[in-house]
Amino acid sequence: MRFEDPLWLLLLFVLPVWIWWRRRGTRIKPAVIFPGTAGLKEFPASAAVRLRGLPFALRVAAVALLIVGLARPQSGAGRGEIHAEGIDIMLVVDTSTSMDISDMQPTRLEAAKAAMRRFIANRKNDRIGLVAFAGTSFTQCPLTLDYAALESFIAPLRSGMVEDGTAIGMAIATAVTRLKSSTAKSKIVVLLTDGMNNRGIIDPETAAGLAATEKVKVYTIGVGTRGVFTVMVDDPIMGRRPVQVQSDIDDTLLQNIAKTTGGRYFSAQNDKELNGIYAEIDRLEKSELKSTVYRLYTEQFGLFAGLALLLILLQLVMEKSVLRSLPS
Repeated sequence: MRFEDPLWLLLLFVLPVWIWWRRRGTRIKPAVIFPGTAGLKEFPASAAVRLRGLPFALRVAAVALLIVGLARPQSGAGRGEIHAEGIDIMLVVDTSTSMDISDMQPTRLEAAKAAMRRFIANRKNDRIGLVAFAGTSFTQCPLTLDYAALESFIAPLRSGMVEDGTAIGMAIATAVTRLKSSTAKSKIVVLLTDGMNNRGIIDPETAAGLAATEKVKVYTIGVGTRGVFTVMVDDPIMGRRPVQVQSDIDDTLLQNIAKTTGGRYFSAQNDKELNGIYAEIDRLEKSELKSTVYRLYTEQFGLFAGLALLLILLQLVMEKSVLRSLPS
């Protein structure tokens, strides 16, 4: 119970003065005057006599209830709501031809998409965006809290969306640009690739320095095994045909990018390791939660006003019935 306007309660101090004044100045005027009343002492006091102060007591109680009602008594229970200082996250994924290698099931790219979906499902209060890259980079989905919409942008990712190659520096720069105007307390990039930087007008070291300047932490993930693999590509002239693809990961570069920005480098050679990496990043980058308790209060003025009205009615009924006075 609380009072929204407690100053009204100061009027309660007037009630004792009112009671004292009533007792001091009020005299019961006899309705019938007898020449002598000594003989009446032998008669027991009637109920009307014993209760003659009750109407005034009811009136005082009613006024007290009205005063309490004017102070706006409120009741309610606490309800905790969690507000989070969310993290802004850009997921960056390689869509070059080598991501179609099937040393992960069914392919590296499809395994990466599945791992990203699991990562997104574990986030609750963070804005997440998506950048795809090969020979160049582009924003597939800007930062959003609409995870369903974000997942709808993951589904169509495939190799061949842009010219082939591995532009790691461009991918980081695109992600950092998306995070540059962010006011989130923490900003991170999770970059997944299976190759070595060989395209783009921005080199990875410069992009890493840009990320560090903007206080963007970059986690890098190298996926797949090294070697020569056969993948199927869509040739505009020859149609769909197999080609030989060299897969080699620049671990040193990815480690340096992570070190420069305060992140970490991970390596995954199978689906289980890849899922474990995203789970580890999820554990490392938890939102800082602030618990704020709100109270929903219900006004109780009606209850006190109703009780006051009930007492006033009871007073009137008693004065017009059992405590009715004879006219003077």
